[in-house]
Amino acid sequence: MSYIGRFAPSPTGPLHAGSLVAALASWLDARAHGGRWLVRIEDVDTPRCVPGAAEEISRQLEALGLAADEPPTWQSANGARYDAALARLVAEGRAYPCACTRQDIAAHWAAAGVARERHGELVYPGTCRPENGGLRGRAPRAWRFRLPDDARVDWHDRRLGAQHQDVARAVGDFVLKRADGLWAYQLAVVADDAAQAITDVVRGEDLADNTPRQILLQRALGLPTPRYLHVPLVLGADGQKLSKQTGAAPIDLGDPHAALRAAAQALGLGPLAPRDAIGAWRSRWCSQ
Repeated sequence: MSYIGRFAPSPTGPLHAGSLVAALASWLDARAHGGRWLVRIEDVDTPRCVPGAAEEISRQLEALGLAADEPPTWQSANGARYDAALARLVAEGRAYPCACTRQDIAAHWAAAGVARERHGELVYPGTCRPENGGLRGRAPRAWRFRLPDDARVDWHDRRLGAQHQDVARAVGDFVLKRADGLWAYQLAVVADDAAQAITDVVRGEDLADNTPRQILLQRALGLPTPRYLHVPLVLGADGQKLSKQTGAAPIDLGDPHAALRAAAQALGLGPLAPRDAIGAWRSRWCSQ
């Protein structure tokens, strides 16, 4: 099987030290496997997108020498693909409309005496499932994926090792299309990875808990499951994940080699230049 990897940034701002680590890791993995590396702009969450950010990310990648093997693709052009995926799930009884708001879900658990953990997932209780009465005359707001009876997913991460999650207990039936009409990340990424024949997903460790949901969607849609590798996060001085939302500074392109060496070091490869890091990456991760 030929290797095809991808880097899939959201255009919410320019690359920073944390997103560069993910970009470099996915580029190194593709090059170490003799494969192809694609860039996909994940711009379906339009309210968070910043005008010009995608073009700036492309300029940054070019200046850093991280060249993709094809022109970038844009999720916002793939609505028909997501429509077809949702239509198939609905036709097979694997998706259903939901009228619940976040307040409704929170009220359900409060009435049941279940306290929500701080920053924890608001687990959907299945209120609008057909067997629970469906919409009960309320207007649909979103579409949800109906979890199978056994929603435990066991999977292997090339860095983290054996992983498992009971998706029913962790998140419940999850959203495929949002109340504002936008496509949810889970459906979009699964449909696009399959359409681009992605064999290996290399991304930040903060996305590891999304993987079980994506595997369930892949199974429901009859799509292949890529191999996964989740790389360490870059933390700020406060110990939190470095992100655009917390004001992470853009990559300093005045010294791109310094930025790349720092990213390689964050990946445990030492302060190496990208070309030298390919060999180090190959010996460390390609056998996993």
